[in-house]
Amino acid sequence: MPPLLEVRNLTTHISTRRGMVRAVDDVTFTLEAGETLGLVGESGCGKSMTGLSLMGLLPPGGALVGDSSVVLDGRELVGLPERELRRVRGNDIAMVFQDPMTSLNPTRTIGHQVTEAVRVHRDCTPGQAADRAAEVLGLVGLPHPRERLKDYPHQLSGGLRQRVLIAMALANEPRVLIADEPTTALDVTIQAQILTLLADLRDRLGMAMILITHDMGVTAGHADRINVMYAGRIAESAGTDRLFHGMRHPYTQRLLASVPRLDQDPARQLPSIPGLPPDLIAPPGGCRFADRCSYATERCRAEEPELTGPDGSDGHRYACWHPTSGPLPPHAVAVAPHPDVVPATAPARPLLEARGLVREFPVRGNRLLVRGRRVVHAVSGVSLALGPGETFGLVGESGCGKTTLGRLLVGLDRPDAGTVALDGTDLGRLRGRELRRRRRDLQMMFQDPFSSLDPRMRVGSILREPLRIQGIGTARQQKARVAELLAEVGLPERGLELYPHEFSGGQRQRIGLARALALTPKLIVADEPVSALDVSVRAQVLNLMKRLQASHGLSYIVISHDLAVVRYLADRIGVMYLGRLVEVGSADDIHLRAAHPYTAGLLKAVPIPDPKVERAKHGTGVRGELPSPVDPPSGCRFRTRCPLARERCTHEEPVPRLFGPGHTAACHFPLLPALSDTPANAATDTSGHC
Repeated sequence: MPPLLEVRNLTTHISTRRGMVRAVDDVTFTLEAGETLGLVGESGCGKSMTGLSLMGLLPPGGALVGDSSVVLDGRELVGLPERELRRVRGNDIAMVFQDPMTSLNPTRTIGHQVTEAVRVHRDCTPGQAADRAAEVLGLVGLPHPRERLKDYPHQLSGGLRQRVLIAMALANEPRVLIADEPTTALDVTIQAQILTLLADLRDRLGMAMILITHDMGVTAGHADRINVMYAGRIAESAGTDRLFHGMRHPYTQRLLASVPRLDQDPARQLPSIPGLPPDLIAPPGGCRFADRCSYATERCRAEEPELTGPDGSDGHRYACWHPTSGPLPPHAVAVAPHPDVVPATAPARPLLEARGLVREFPVRGNRLLVRGRRVVHAVSGVSLALGPGETFGLVGESGCGKTTLGRLLVGLDRPDAGTVALDGTDLGRLRGRELRRRRRDLQMMFQDPFSSLDPRMRVGSILREPLRIQGIGTARQQKARVAELLAEVGLPERGLELYPHEFSGGQRQRIGLARALALTPKLIVADEPVSALDVSVRAQVLNLMKRLQASHGLSYIVISHDLAVVRYLADRIGVMYLGRLVEVGSADDIHLRAAHPYTAGLLKAVPIPDPKVERAKHGTGVRGELPSPVDPPSGCRFRTRCPLARERCTHEEPVPRLFGPGHTAACHFPLLPALSDTPANAATDTSGHC
């Protein structure tokens, strides 16, 4: 029986001002009904362009060339007239796009956009289309689907917007669904829910799926087969179990080794892939990975290896002259330099101490319709302390108040109540020049390096600006310091004359780190420093942060929703939920001895790059959506999503209790026995619990 989808010699060229980009080059694969194929690789390797090529949705200047063939259920799609292709697209083959906010029309209601997908392909009345829209929104788990038809995209959370995109793609029950990075911008809990939803829908509807992602952990539990793409070509193709445990291509080996894991030894550097993928306008001859490969020889640079296997009988194919033999062994990775180990409890005199921080934002609205003062409870009574040379990780879902707390700690926002002290000095009492001078010691790495760097300024001017504002050094000394900063973060000196848009995402993150280091601070608050980066670039940035911490004696507060990243960087971790710290402890406490159900749910939702472990998981970790911070639940704020919640949780707010040295959690029914039923004392409070 022929496969449902058969792709042969797929080659996509895109004409640009710089030249012809060979975005997809001679890609061949098949897809059976009910099967999930994973496409993995770094950004720019051709994954998304492969999906768009199958859909016939190429950018201006794009075209399928050569003997490209896409056969869907026996029908050739390449060369179809646009009108016929439109009938196939969205009906027989559909796509879930990467960014739901930019994929949905902000001026149209959810109902209009979903019913449009129905009416284009079905002969039905507006009422029947609305019924189908409500039905499919309910199918993807959207609460109160018929009521949501009148909502606009901005009124939904990121997870709900992603569900709407999936509903639009499924509205006409396609045979093949292409999911392009469906969980990249989502919290780990919502990511787990979306992936479980896609798997359930695949089984229920009997469709085939192509899952495009750079996250190896995502494919481990949800793909039957995996194609690893590099520089527009397939570097390796195998069944999921075979690929993870017996990969043969060095690129696959390094890609998997670059993933931070919960059981990663933080004393060892993460393996990373040096350099960047080649420019596809002028790709190198021979093996395209040769310039980044530690096994490369002259033959690799001169001859291009074919995608084949030792005998081709088991479906495992790879394009390499010097194949590897499975995952990279842990002992092959060098030990990372690390500052002196910091104890789980805070030192006698912390570098930074926050007590009882509260920050609320008023909700603006029609005063005639809204009675009383409504506020967003962003931060609600948070206390923590940080020692010199220590890294404190702050984890939780989007909207829980992590970024607001970070801004309070570095003085970019003022609390409504509570204090922040640096070296014993209350920053809230400082004004003018004295405050500006003390803020040299507190710097922030922002979540999006592109939007936080002025696009009109060259990198040299961006890095020199803090020195000029603080009046540090002469012009010559400032220029020398800027060149030194760029070298420290691993960028060439010629980058001083370039603009932010001329750098990759990982390079822009390095520039953000260099800017934070410009004033030689004592503390850097890093807000999601690697969330938008490929796994290989992520490993480079994480290793860089550790190296700079050791050489400069830095303290970090690392904000992230990725527990694996925080576990690798942090000495202590605080888990935040709806404005409160619900658990604080050492990295081992949080990973191995979690006391709060929310912490356990976050850990369960972390994708593990091991098929056996990932498939053995049951459920998604944390259920449902984060409640509104405008009207948080009474009592325990987590009770509406907690599997252990009881009547007491509704009326009584839990207080932090001690579960070990420096380990506190605020829960009425914790997962571990507390050392005492009495609240943690004031001394413990300075070690970072709520």
